[in-house]
Amino acid sequence: MNLKNSQLKVDNWIKNHGVRYFNELTNMAQLTEEVGEVARIIARRYGEQSEKESDKNKDLGEELADVVFVVLCLANQTGIDLQAAFDKKLDLKTNRDHDRHQNNQKLK
Repeated sequence: MNLKNSQLKVDNWIKNHGVRYFNELTNMAQLTEEVGEVARIIARRYGEQSEKESDKNKDLGEELADVVFVVLCLANQTGIDLQAAFDKKLDLKTNRDHDRHQNNQKLK
């Protein structure tokens, strides 16, 4: 997935199908709501809580895509090049955490 291209697709979608971006606080609230939906599915499907009948047909992929969409909206409206930020973060984690995780006895 190319984040830069995805940001452009979301921006085009907003321009062609939406009226405008919701403000940043509204999108932050939406992001929280979408992450909550992901958490509910994971907690009930993979955790110890039983899954309600009404939740059994929920699509985890669709809910994760909702999270990504709102993150892309927030990046667009705050001027963040998410591809550059992600690449920088991955480099940092690679350099910082390689030995840390390789040597973590809890992961063996």
